[in-house]
Amino acid sequence: MKTNKIGLDQEKSVALSKDLNTLLANFQQYYLNLRGVHWNIKGKRFFDLHEKFEELYVDANLKVDEIAERILTLGGTPLHTFEDYTNAAKVPVGKDVTKDVEAVQLIVDSLSELLTIEREILDASDDANDEGTNAMMSDLITEQEKTVWMFTAWLSE
Repeated sequence: MKTNKIGLDQEKSVALSKDLNTLLANFQQYYLNLRGVHWNIKGKRFFDLHEKFEELYVDANLKVDEIAERILTLGGTPLHTFEDYTNAAKVPVGKDVTKDVEAVQLIVDSLSELLTIEREILDASDDANDEGTNAMMSDLITEQEKTVWMFTAWLSE
């Protein structure tokens, strides 16, 4: 088995980098969705949601950077063009979303897609004995599951 500079199986690290690039592309779409709903939200819940959406997009921007840096740590190259993101993203695109329920549902749907990708990466990183990627996925999953729970509770009023 050939290992990379951090002692992981080179072949598995390449595969994980590709998976992480898929996550990166989807996180970028999620980030764009959050920016869009932050800017365009209207209605009686504007103030609360505008602030919450900003909190989420600031956090998502940090996560994008962490994912890209993990790809680099594994020896890969992060995707970095809108074309790459568009081609790889499965997260739904939220265009002209202005209503509170639609915006929150978009976030729940986006996070659900991210969770699916992250669980697949978690399994692959476990198989590769890649604790760094594994820990990152565990942290993302835990945080996003809680966000989905909270927004689902909000939707059930």
